[in-house]
Amino acid sequence: MGIVEKRYDFVLLFDVQDGNPNGDPDAGNLPRIDAETGMGLVTDVCIKRKVRNYAQLSGQNIFIKEKAILNNKIKDAYTALNIDLDAVPADPKNGKKRNKKGTAQGGEVDKGRSQMCATYFDIRSFGAVMSTGANAGQVRGPIQLTFARSVEPIVALEHSITRMAVATEAEAEKQSGDNRTMGRKYTVPYGLYRTHGFISAHLANQTGFSGEDLELFWSALQNMFEHDRSAARGMMSSRGLYVFEHDSALGNAPAHKLFERITVKRNPDSQGPARSFEDYQVSVDDSGLEGVKLLRKLG
Repeated sequence: MGIVEKRYDFVLLFDVQDGNPNGDPDAGNLPRIDAETGMGLVTDVCIKRKVRNYAQLSGQNIFIKEKAILNNKIKDAYTALNIDLDAVPADPKNGKKRNKKGTAQGGEVDKGRSQMCATYFDIRSFGAVMSTGANAGQVRGPIQLTFARSVEPIVALEHSITRMAVATEAEAEKQSGDNRTMGRKYTVPYGLYRTHGFISAHLANQTGFSGEDLELFWSALQNMFEHDRSAARGMMSSRGLYVFEHDSALGNAPAHKLFERITVKRNPDSQGPARSFEDYQVSVDDSGLEGVKLLRKLG
């Protein structure tokens, strides 16, 4: 497969049961909520993290990963290109001398950027800022995601939990040997979330985002929660992935008009608060599409 040549817009549905899909560190790790509507939120960064993790498990190199030192990775790209950033530039087009030792300039930055895109899946997909350290410029990725928003308002429950141990001897003496540590955790009884995404063929051409990368991305959206289990995310699942494939790079219909063709409503037989995916029904209208094909990857 070559470079992606068509525009794509997609809708992803996923749900959570008795878990915390995306805690807010500024609010004691409470599930993120729109304060005005009560709708649950999951950031695009959270979703991208899960895609990155899945891609790494699939054998891809990832730039933004746990405990990574990014400037070292940028420097490694120039080492692979046999460019000594501490020496006078070999090509006069890059300047007679460096403005700062250990930093690329001129055409070297373009070479470094291309090397980084070729090496790392997440740079080809989402882009990256690489102007720190050795400087490989910036990349705007072809894949963009919105925040996910719950279909209905959610309820955040607070639970007290107890650990039958303490961390220090001082704590044990203070409790006269009782040795208990109290804590709290937060869960959403049930929430169905919806996010929208966009893939630009023009930006894919700039980063080298290929058909193989695209297939891996679709696979990640369908299976990323299967490899992200934890006590807070034990029952999270992808429920629907609806992809609109345009016949051209520029696209043949506005994204918002296509998204309106995927509607999620409460099942008429559902009573009380929603507690499972069966409480909803998803309607898909693929009639009258011109220049756009609906691909149901899931759902």
